[in-house]
Amino acid sequence: MQTLRVELGERAYPIHIGERLLSDAGLVTPHLDLPRAAIVSNTTVAALYLQQLSAALRELKVEVISIIVEDGERYKDWATLNRIYDALLEGRCDRRTTLIALGGGVIGDLAGFAAATYMRGIPFVQVPTTLLAQVDSSIGGKTGINHPLGKNMIGAFYQPRLVLADTAVLESLPPRELSAGLAEVIKHGLVRDEGFVAWLEQNVEKLLACEPQALAHAVRRCCEIKAAVVAEDERETGVRALLNFGHTFGHAIESGLGYGKWLHGEAVAAGMVMAADLSRRMGYIAQADVDRVVALLARVRLPTAPPDVAPARLMELMALDKKAEAGQLRFILLDSIGAASIRAEVPADLLQRALESSAALSRVSPKAQTF
Repeated sequence: MQTLRVELGERAYPIHIGERLLSDAGLVTPHLDLPRAAIVSNTTVAALYLQQLSAALRELKVEVISIIVEDGERYKDWATLNRIYDALLEGRCDRRTTLIALGGGVIGDLAGFAAATYMRGIPFVQVPTTLLAQVDSSIGGKTGINHPLGKNMIGAFYQPRLVLADTAVLESLPPRELSAGLAEVIKHGLVRDEGFVAWLEQNVEKLLACEPQALAHAVRRCCEIKAAVVAEDERETGVRALLNFGHTFGHAIESGLGYGKWLHGEAVAAGMVMAADLSRRMGYIAQADVDRVVALLARVRLPTAPPDVAPARLMELMALDKKAEAGQLRFILLDSIGAASIRAEVPADLLQRALESSAALSRVSPKAQTF
């Protein structure tokens, strides 16, 4: 097991990374106020891992309540959130009951927002079971639900007390989910570490084969990057926004298609290509850099062009992006492979050309959308 820390003063917490950690409840119990926990999971993950985690906790005399919700991005909404509240109230959970999120990014966001708001805040632990959640969404305290007009528009910053990343569970991921997680892995390298990008290019096959040492290295490096950025900018007022590379386009794709049609990582992959192309049009990177981004994403079986959503509709949805200030869109663009910056001075005509070029690629190259 390897342990990192997210340094946030009194709210600092560890990230444990390793194999077969779900059965080691002794890693969780030091972070409980009382020997009582409510585990939130979905129908898919619960069938695989709920019994293992619950049994380990009960062996250490922890009372466990299970809350199971439907699986999928379309359930990250008010109705599902209310089901979690109902179960917590019916279980007479108080402010010292710890809520444990057992699942991917949707469960982490839902359960985290429930923890942030139930009785004005209860203890919270993240047990991410997807690659995307282990490297990104479980770290940093972003919680929330979707709104029909925009992804993650309703939420709160609320830090967990612990992130427990059991890399052994990644072996059960369907190939499409694994690839979606690799989109976020690649993103971390593109914005902060060119050397990590080069390592990814050399180890694609090992990652796709779920080779344990390769996965552990990728998870650890992403967690190191994310932990450092969150410690510097917890509330995303500056440098943390860089980790949203590809997300302005990606969130618009998800909203435009309807939540759940594409996985989050798939939409982000197409969004990163669009952001790289816009970076080239702005004169920050060369076409060879764009080609490098496209090639790496294609090798991990991710789409490199958006779906059939009209450019005008994407513009409409991007206008709701949380990074916008005073009605002006701000984009995360590449200065080079491994370095990014926030840009607000994007000419409208260049943005329009980038959107139209991506739409044209979608029409003439269906393979670019294959995953």
